[in-house]
Amino acid sequence: MTTKIIVLSKLIEQGIQQFELPQKPNNLYGPLRYFMTLGGKRIRPVLTLMGAELFEVPAKNVLHASVAVELFHNFTLIHDDIMDAAPLRRGKETVHSKWNENIAILSGDVLMVKAYEEICKQKPEDLPELLTLFNRTAIEVCEGQQMDMDFEERDNVSIAEYIEMIRLKTSVLLGCSLEMGAIVAKANKADREKLYSFGQELGIAFQIKDDILDLYGDPEKFGKQIGGDVMANKKTLLYLLARESANNDQMNQFDALEKDTDLTRKVVAVRALFDQLRVQEKAKNAMELHRKNAMKALVEINVPEEQKSDLRELAEYLMTREN
Repeated sequence: MTTKIIVLSKLIEQGIQQFELPQKPNNLYGPLRYFMTLGGKRIRPVLTLMGAELFEVPAKNVLHASVAVELFHNFTLIHDDIMDAAPLRRGKETVHSKWNENIAILSGDVLMVKAYEEICKQKPEDLPELLTLFNRTAIEVCEGQQMDMDFEERDNVSIAEYIEMIRLKTSVLLGCSLEMGAIVAKANKADREKLYSFGQELGIAFQIKDDILDLYGDPEKFGKQIGGDVMANKKTLLYLLARESANNDQMNQFDALEKDTDLTRKVVAVRALFDQLRVQEKAKNAMELHRKNAMKALVEINVPEEQKSDLRELAEYLMTREN
């Protein structure tokens, strides 16, 4: 993690610490206190601060919006974990595992409302554009999640459909995070659009990296269950690349493995098939393509190049991370 990310993360932690939750009912707010202390990389709120600083506006001027982004992101994680039946998040029990699904749903709902409360602490003149962008993004994230769930019921999903799904589910929030900082900084529309594009393309690369780490990551560093996507028969980019190039015998093996109830054996066997088909290498190539698209958009933003160094370092960190 770069020095700048660490500095901005500390500022965000201060903002989150100032974010107060009532004590009662404890089964509503206790899970949120637990979940918000699990940490995480805080990348999305860091992007909001960097989006302001890119245009020479102090990070503190957009702190409330950045906290709102983090609250919204955590709301989506709590609900996603329920839908994915995920036992771990950041190496700890998920909210629905530690409490139950009903509590997790309701706690997540409150966190979403709290995100709006934080945005509304920004200057009134910025609220129309901030809320318009945030509302659009929130809907798109839900659309992406629905697409992800729909894919589980479909036999055929194209790689293009998958990229669109992760653009909505993951990438638009990175673009939104950056543009919210630019809105507060009063950047012009053209630069805001380029900055959003940078975040969106980086977000696609980020999610592809996540797909790779889910199967090939170090379990001590990744913080989530290794092979979780394989266990759940998720149609990740790795899966789609494998099916695209598999021969008939390999396709039959995939079909049999999808029904295998021995999850440990299943993960090992699928990874072996992926290795035969050089899936990890192909996924890394796709990730690199979107990283390059992101860097092209960053170059086109009309500010001095030295002001972009923090975003470049952040992009490098996201592409080389191990968790």
